[in-house]
Amino acid sequence: MTSFNLKTYYKNYRLHLLIWSIYVFYDVFILGFISKFREPGVYVIVYIINIFTFYLQAYFFKKILNNNNNSVKVVKVLLLDTLVVITYILSTQLLVIAFEQFKLIDSDTLSIFDRGFILSCIYRSLLFIGFATGYVYILKSFEDQKKVEKLERQNLISQLEKQSLENDLVQSQNNFLRSQINPHFLFNTLNFIYNDTRKKAPLAADAIMNLSEMMRYALKLPEASELVPLREEVEQIEHLINLHKLRTANSINLSLEVNGDLFGLRFPPLILLTLVENIFKHGNVSHSTQPALIKIDYSLNTLMISTINMVNDVRGRHESHHVGLENVANRLKSFYKDDYVFKHYTDPLNRYVTEICINVINPLAKLNMTR
Repeated sequence: MTSFNLKTYYKNYRLHLLIWSIYVFYDVFILGFISKFREPGVYVIVYIINIFTFYLQAYFFKKILNNNNNSVKVVKVLLLDTLVVITYILSTQLLVIAFEQFKLIDSDTLSIFDRGFILSCIYRSLLFIGFATGYVYILKSFEDQKKVEKLERQNLISQLEKQSLENDLVQSQNNFLRSQINPHFLFNTLNFIYNDTRKKAPLAADAIMNLSEMMRYALKLPEASELVPLREEVEQIEHLINLHKLRTANSINLSLEVNGDLFGLRFPPLILLTLVENIFKHGNVSHSTQPALIKIDYSLNTLMISTINMVNDVRGRHESHHVGLENVANRLKSFYKDDYVFKHYTDPLNRYVTEICINVINPLAKLNMTR
């Protein structure tokens, strides 16, 4: 019985063991040879606290995500992060005191009341909070993907339940798309923030602000069957562009054009973000003479959304399976039936183009006309 449990535990967590082993090896030997080796007791304190912080954040953050009450999610996440940082600092101080009492480290090795020590604890706690948050989003992404695949198989088996299954499929695809986008932003941005913080660069504050706004928006998104203000979607695109500009030292050549009054106009969530994310994943956004373009026009009750970008000639960087575009087409059909046009193609200039055309009546404009 015990042997079976150990095998099951190893099977479920062997990837965790491998990643932590690589981290410990890198931290001890690689950084040790580059700078200097520390006392073994110091490494034990650091690894115990870091691993404990990672799983503590992951456990409670997953519970918060599973909570259906979106209005209090952001508050709970901020409260959780604050408590984890405080726990990290206090636990580290207690372990240092205990190790000093048992002579496992010298009393001069770590000064727990030193300002640099406190700042180091805060920095490391935030780093592992970020890793744990990304880990939870990845797990949720896999779970949502399995739900999508299961619903698709059921749709092939029973045509009698087709309408019901399509509604559930749209919901699961929206959840999967949200979970797919967030970890991608999170890991790229956290990696940038980590490297940038080490160099004491002031751009880290801007990156954190843009990332927090996008995460806050993702947590408060409504159900897949609801529309959101189009202006809010445009704001998220601007945050995304700013993040990529910060991450690439403003080397991207991309412009966003918005024409017409979007106030009061509503649109399905995440469709614009998917199109823009595809530009960064699969397009060449650093071309000197052919800038990427995101254009949104609203005039005479017609909404036109188009993206244009040079095709990336580097093969194998991000292989496209058109999953995102299929999700966009399915969601447009779910909301607008056959009253829309969605096209995507490569033009003679080797530019990839997506176009959406929808007849939309702004309810606020209609209200003003009646007055």
